[in-house]
Amino acid sequence: MPGFTTLAIPGPTNMPFEVRAAMDVALEDHRSPDLPSFVRPLLADVARVFRTKDGQIVIFPSSGTGGWEAAITNTLSPGDRVLIPVFGQFSHLWADMCRHHGLDVDVIDTPWGEGAPLEVIAERLAADKAHKIKAVMICHNETATGVTSDIAGVRTALNGAKHPALLMVDGVSSIASLEFRMDDWGVDVAVAGSQKGFMLPAGLGIVAFSPKALNAMATAKLARSFFSVSDMLKSTAGGYFPYTPAMTLLRGLRKSVDMLLDEGLDEVANRHTRIASGVRAAITTGWGLKLCAVAPRWHSDTVSAIVVPEGIDANNIIRIAASDYQLSLGSGLSKVAGRVFRIGHLGWMNELMALQAIAGAEMAMRDSGVKIAPGSGVGAAQEVYRAHKRAQRAATFKEAAE
Repeated sequence: MPGFTTLAIPGPTNMPFEVRAAMDVALEDHRSPDLPSFVRPLLADVARVFRTKDGQIVIFPSSGTGGWEAAITNTLSPGDRVLIPVFGQFSHLWADMCRHHGLDVDVIDTPWGEGAPLEVIAERLAADKAHKIKAVMICHNETATGVTSDIAGVRTALNGAKHPALLMVDGVSSIASLEFRMDDWGVDVAVAGSQKGFMLPAGLGIVAFSPKALNAMATAKLARSFFSVSDMLKSTAGGYFPYTPAMTLLRGLRKSVDMLLDEGLDEVANRHTRIASGVRAAITTGWGLKLCAVAPRWHSDTVSAIVVPEGIDANNIIRIAASDYQLSLGSGLSKVAGRVFRIGHLGWMNELMALQAIAGAEMAMRDSGVKIAPGSGVGAAQEVYRAHKRAQRAATFKEAAE
């Protein structure tokens, strides 16, 4: 079938043509004398995307999962207690990785559809008088359920308890898309991946470490080799890497970071909010369906998980969307498998691209037996997008008149 497949999953995301072009280069010598003039500014500008002046950026040829492992192995020791709310598949997997590394995992079981429970976190920290908890680990944006948690609130809980635990954040589907302020929120380790907000293929685990996290490396006893941050920092200080880097991806990263900074990080976050607002209007106002995220305070601006009506198999909707309409939708994972499908709306995305996904999902749902009116979701989203553009035009004319 001619034309592009519409990619509407929460990662990998659509890749800008400028990023593709930046990676379409001859392979190069990663020991070249001029490599430091490329690597050092790149690391500095990636730090700007994380909004950190104090943190150190480390880029591994891996995925976000590798970033998780780097976060824990470089800062913790066997038997250390970590506190982690589990409210979706990815927070569950990070907790499971901690168990594999011999950590004492204190899980806060949270209903899927809610985010990190600040009150419970504050209670656990206040009760930990001996400071046995060495890290609090939060999935900022849980793509399995379309839920975003309040990271600044977690830092407030830590400060309120005067607790020295590290704050580690999985920002794989939030950094470079949602508002993320590493220094302002007191985040000690932040993990991102190349295939979401950074608009690249999978293959880079991008991790930022605060000075406090770097100090913790001096006593950390978990084994690490490939993911050794100290080895990486020794090399990148000179503008090189301790082993072969993924240079084509790094060239693409240079272009994607330029695009993010040129747009402005505030506007990147605002754009994601606008697009997400239209998708949510399609789901709730247009289709009359529910989000997996149970309250507006949890709504994610990068992915929406849609709960299908009783008796409908969400996987059938996904199959029809792919086979009949060249539309890739995200599937439900683990506890919500078959009960939800997901629309990703992050990265290189605009309103019309979101409308494509909404229209395709609408057709696939109707073909699967979901009782919705044709055009209902598309129309609801259009009204949200048109209202924003009208307000934008009015503001522009007012400024011009003044």
